[in-house]
Amino acid sequence: MSQFKLNNQYKAIVIGGSAGSFQVISKILSNLPKDFELPIIMCLHRLKHVRHGFVEALNIKSNISLYEPEDKDSIKKGKIYLAPANYHLCIELGNHFSLSTEEMVNNSRPSIDITLETAAYVYKNKLIGILLTGANKDGAMGMKKIKDRGGLTIVQEPSECMIDTMPVAAIKLTQIDHVLTVSQIIAFLQELDKVYKQST
Repeated sequence: MSQFKLNNQYKAIVIGGSAGSFQVISKILSNLPKDFELPIIMCLHRLKHVRHGFVEALNIKSNISLYEPEDKDSIKKGKIYLAPANYHLCIELGNHFSLSTEEMVNNSRPSIDITLETAAYVYKNKLIGILLTGANKDGAMGMKKIKDRGGLTIVQEPSECMIDTMPVAAIKLTQIDHVLTVSQIIAFLQELDKVYKQST
């Protein structure tokens, strides 16, 4: 019997992470099936002046091609998107992205809060938010917005994190649905994908 009550209502998954999250994301992406159904939108803190290498390294690990979206790109099923270095990544009504070079939020650009909050506005209760290891509080308010609009919220188990500031901040700010280890997050996503494939 699954610990997760899953259905096929969800339209997108957003993932935020900072310090220590590269290894976690690599493990998650390497364990997803090539034909994973839902779009995954990732906002990870990264060095703003390093344009190359990060996406390429993740693509080596991932079973699914990973893209840095351009302004006005459409969000499509079965794709993984990563916020470009030094740009805020926003999700817009009409299911597309917009990029912004506005001021940093939580000393970060891209800001996890901005990606999560705009996704919550667009997808409401059809969104899954996942927040991973990180050294500041960016993402906590975004997780609260996802929860407030009826979405599903997951944070990485703090005791497993390289730095637990980010998931702990989210847990303190709102009622998180699931606190999971990386292995449990992978199991959740694999199970979610099976639910979608069984319904089509």
